[in-house]
Amino acid sequence: MTTHETSPRLKRRADAERNIEAVLDAARISLSRDPDASIGEIAKAAGIGRVTLYGHFPTRADLVSEVMRRALAQAEQALEQIDLAGDPREALRRLVAGSWSLTADAGALLTAAEQALPAEDVHAAHDGLFAHVTTLITRGCSEGVFRTDLPPSWLVSVLHSIVHCAASEVAAGRVRKEDAANYIATTALSAFTPPAAISRA
Repeated sequence: MTTHETSPRLKRRADAERNIEAVLDAARISLSRDPDASIGEIAKAAGIGRVTLYGHFPTRADLVSEVMRRALAQAEQALEQIDLAGDPREALRRLVAGSWSLTADAGALLTAAEQALPAEDVHAAHDGLFAHVTTLITRGCSEGVFRTDLPPSWLVSVLHSIVHCAASEVAAGRVRKEDAANYIATTALSAFTPPAAISRA
């Protein structure tokens, strides 16, 4: 096979890869601004036609799923760089501070995912993120810093809910983005404090 024969094929492949990246970038921006953004709007933002977009992502759910997967993978990479050693309370603050900006940017995107995908798929996509948080909260419980009358899995869900509540408040303009991390961590730590410690306060 000659270079002349393969070059057109390589060019088509490179064009397709550029189109896919353009679609994913446009979809993330569009869905972050409006969880109900249509395929037509996303295609226009990507600078391609609807037919081309559907050639890469047969359904809107396929596109939303891939955008969510990438966003969560980026957030998970960020979490892996955060030092979660030492006092679990301070580690929780570092975790929230280090991942909040990604979470805030993806707040509406996750709303789009929840609307377009089965709940079990959305939850499964969070498994990597939940693993880091679960490990930290479980350690906090075992060290007596976090409450043990509720299971760690519930405390993880509480933190997840607080984060998404904060994302909604930031989007609505009721909370400044730069204040959100402190609000999230303070609210979570209050909820995680053992009842006995509250009684002594």
